[in-house]
Amino acid sequence: MICPRCGHDNVPGNDVCESCLLDLAPLDQPAPRDRVQHDLMDRPVRDLKPRRPITLPAAALLHDAVKLMLDEGVGTVLVVDDAGALAGIFSERDLLLRVPDEAARSGDRPLSEYMTPKPETVRPDDPLALALQKMDVGGYRHLPVVAEGKPVGVISVRDLMRHITRMCAE
Repeated sequence: MICPRCGHDNVPGNDVCESCLLDLAPLDQPAPRDRVQHDLMDRPVRDLKPRRPITLPAAALLHDAVKLMLDEGVGTVLVVDDAGALAGIFSERDLLLRVPDEAARSGDRPLSEYMTPKPETVRPDDPLALALQKMDVGGYRHLPVVAEGKPVGVISVRDLMRHITRMCAE
């Protein structure tokens, strides 16, 4: 980016001008180039109509989480504390990667031992582009939607792909 103060041609991505130390971060905002990018940057997460969150307390047993996921046909359960605030997320990936064979057979250990604590989240008013970026960078298939620290929904990569596909078809 070329510094508007001194004209120095900075390396792309620099947050500060190498010459005059001007803060470039607020000047380097992404700008949409087409209708799809514009939609993703302007449309809030709430427009995807996030699915209701399936929640369990952290003290719930592993087999309860797996049964609930199967019964509800979902790939993730949000784990909440005693006040109902999001404490973690338990997904199919956690089941495959974090649960040793003996624990999987018995399922009598608390979910808190296997969940991913403090997961990335989005708020209902956040732009879809932020949700997409968090999913891409973190490799997540599901993202909790929270308001005031409490889960109010879940969005998935599939939800975003359906939205983008509809935008491209129009």
